Amino acid sequence: MNDESQTKDKFWLYVGGITFALLTVLILVKKNEDDKFAPIKEQLQEEAALMNIRVLN
Repeated sequence: MNDESQTKDKFWLYVGGITFALLTVLILVKKNEDDKFAPIKEQLQEEAALMNIRVLN
């Protein structure tokens, strides 16, 4: 009985570790994508600012 409880504890420990590792990888990939597209976002903001002028007749 003691062996079964230790096996279950290790199983959930492995599941928790794998889940944590996957979440960490997903967060790192998302951050990398944000860094990669940062210049494009800045350019779009600059273009929007330039086009946000009012023409008075």
